[in-house]
Amino acid sequence: MREASRTTRQRIADRLRAEALAAGAIAREFEIPTSDALDHVEHIARSLESTDEQLLVAPPACEECGFDDFDDLTNRPSRCPECKSEAISEPAYRVE
Repeated sequence: MREASRTTRQRIADRLRAEALAAGAIAREFEIPTSDALDHVEHIARSLESTDEQLLVAPPACEECGFDDFDDLTNRPSRCPECKSEAISEPAYRVE
């Protein structure tokens, strides 16, 4: 299928098969808002339920103390509950 005829969501899924990306990186690469990138990722996860593939999520992590046991794996928290640092990495997504 030609690249021009593929939807943004299909192109994002293909990109996530190649490497793990954070929502911010997806947004920049596909020139869409970050909230739209998250919506696409959530939809991709649902569409993979009927396939042999799955969406893997590398959780957000504190860059200061390494804490990575956040409750919500898909959103980047504003602050670390352990050390109170605001240096939190974004969660990264990959299709495998």
